[in-house]
Amino acid sequence: MNNTRRKFFFALAAGGSMLSTAAKSQAKLDEKDPQAVALGYFADATKTDKKKFPKYAAGQVCTNCALYQGKASDAWGGCPLFAGKQVAGKGWCNAWAKKG
Repeated sequence: MNNTRRKFFFALAAGGSMLSTAAKSQAKLDEKDPQAVALGYFADATKTDKKKFPKYAAGQVCTNCALYQGKASDAWGGCPLFAGKQVAGKGWCNAWAKKG
């Protein structure tokens, strides 16, 4: 492998590491955020207002939602509905959809 190619792969690896770090340092979604309020987001799914959100069922949490962009074991992860912010793995919102 020539020196230029080696430098490229080292730079690529370093850049990927920085992107991973940046993703992990995203702000956590506040329940009072206007988008969170509009979608009925709760950081603790068990506190979901069942009268206001009858779609909620026990056991539904962000980590088992099709939109969740983290691992099932992650405490916080990304969600395309809340760009730039992380949702609680144990959270819930009215857009919850079962992973297929």
